[in-house]
Amino acid sequence: MLFASKKFSSRSILALVSAFVVLGSVSAEPNAQAFLHNPYSLHFLDLHTGKRLDIVYRDDGAYDTAALTRLNDYLRDRRTGDVHAYDPRVFDLLHDLLTSLGLPNGEIDVICGYRTPWTNAYLHSHGHHVAVHSLHMQAMAIDIRVPGVSTAQLRDAALALHRGGVGYYPGDDFVHVDVGRVRRW
Repeated sequence: MLFASKKFSSRSILALVSAFVVLGSVSAEPNAQAFLHNPYSLHFLDLHTGKRLDIVYRDDGAYDTAALTRLNDYLRDRRTGDVHAYDPRVFDLLHDLLTSLGLPNGEIDVICGYRTPWTNAYLHSHGHHVAVHSLHMQAMAIDIRVPGVSTAQLRDAALALHRGGVGYYPGDDFVHVDVGRVRRW
């Protein structure tokens, strides 16, 4: 085994593991995976309810079904209380978006998560600019802001990921992201 020699300090071991990870040549030895343990977490603040959610939703490549259930409940339609199963790619998108901004543990302010067709029609009839076939109704979209990050910077980071739709609402200070086809508005 590579690290069996007592000549390596723990600092040297961490440096070597980091080098292997960066170079993409991680050893296939079982203990090498311990260094790559990578939980995916998200930190939310719902701006309408004031409730926070800090959650690990994926670990070692597997989604945690209990965590996904909590996320679905947290992002439910706030007008009707209806819950819909979110596409987990939305959570991966949010995680990667924060990481790309250099804020892997940053908090996401939630403007709007899941919307029932009733809520979508209600918002449309009251002058809100919502798509008739919004991906919010399929739990594939979320409207957000990130404290300390300008709306323009958040939009640009989301566009750079090329992972779905990105809507820019500077007047309302939020960005829409979804896991539908790549597009922008």
